[in-house]
Amino acid sequence: MTLSWFGIMRLGLVQMALGAVVVLTTSTLNRLMVVELALPAVLPGLLVALHYGIQITRPSWGFRSDALGNRTPWIIGGMLVLATGGLGAAFGVVLLESSFAAGLAISIVAYALIGLGVGASGTSLLALLATTTVERRRAAAATITWLMMIFGIAMTAGIAGSFLDPYSPARLLNVVMVVCGAAVVLTVLAVFRLERGLQARAEPDSAPFMKALAEVWAEPKARRFTIFVFLSMTAYFMQELILEPFAGLVFDFTPGQSTALSGAQNGGVFVGMLTVGIAATGLKWGSLRNWVIAGCLGSAASLTIITVMGTTAETLPLVPAVVSLGFFNGMFAVAAIGSMMALAGQGRDRREGTRMGLWGAAQAIAAGFGGLLGAAAVDLARGPLSDPQAFGVVFILEAFLFVAAALMAVKVMGAPDRSASLVAGE
Repeated sequence: MTLSWFGIMRLGLVQMALGAVVVLTTSTLNRLMVVELALPAVLPGLLVALHYGIQITRPSWGFRSDALGNRTPWIIGGMLVLATGGLGAAFGVVLLESSFAAGLAISIVAYALIGLGVGASGTSLLALLATTTVERRRAAAATITWLMMIFGIAMTAGIAGSFLDPYSPARLLNVVMVVCGAAVVLTVLAVFRLERGLQARAEPDSAPFMKALAEVWAEPKARRFTIFVFLSMTAYFMQELILEPFAGLVFDFTPGQSTALSGAQNGGVFVGMLTVGIAATGLKWGSLRNWVIAGCLGSAASLTIITVMGTTAETLPLVPAVVSLGFFNGMFAVAAIGSMMALAGQGRDRREGTRMGLWGAAQAIAAGFGGLLGAAAVDLARGPLSDPQAFGVVFILEAFLFVAAALMAVKVMGAPDRSASLVAGE
């Protein structure tokens, strides 16, 4: 037996729970540290980079996923670790106000737990999805679960933002506790008895991990796509830690308003992904490469508009421009995910998990690096420049990276697929 559409939707609920917890730690807590506590933006940047850095082990998780047997305990256990880390991160922010050393120590441990939880639960979830979904449903399954994760992020950011105003430490802890508790309960209900009767597609690979990883890296298309993922995701995540502080410092948004802004942005991501899913899969409009290029160029244009608004016309509404950025981000992301799913099965047999793990690690490293780069660049630029100009410089740099990613997509996704023949000749 393989996963039904209902089973795929159940796994999507777990992705939704993952996104709900992570968005509070990467957006709301970041804003509180920078604006309310007046700490350097590089501090939350380093913490978020820590949680992404721990996910460098994803290739090993992907390689070993077929040998894990019953993956449900790993999914639930990872979510429990993630929820614990989320609560710890909120407590760390509260404690930073009275004791910086103690708050920082708790925050470091908490963000490490967040990275472990996301890696364990998320990788096990993707392994289950990849090994129990029939070929014709894999791309659709990836799109469904990703859209549900974005929906969870947008919904949590919007609802949590409304409950955070007026801000107080107690209110913050209560909101985070409810979100983390709901995520754990939803995960348990979603995967309860889901694996019963399911059968994996293939036998586990008995080759040593490092040999399998080296074989995948030797595949030209897999290697080039890894570089593309790193470049594009660096651009994608550069604004993650600075958008809410930008809204607070330049447009005088309250904590609740800036959290809701993050929700609006992710709502745009959701609509962008849905648009590409319907147009490319349902209506057969455009290739995945063209949607990737359009998403990258549209993201660059939106960032340019946001920069102009912040530096010359602060009275213009910020929300529509941020929603536009989210929309084009979503277009790019879902097209890249579709390409990833298509490429995962190309090359040596029984290396799907290793390839997905390699690209997942590239994405995680890029997310941490991009977030840290954006935060550190803002800190450096705020010295000689005004706040609108400092943020604008970083947004323009991000726009240039999106243009570079679009140019690379032309080469990486435009050439005929020769991975299989190259591997066969090795």
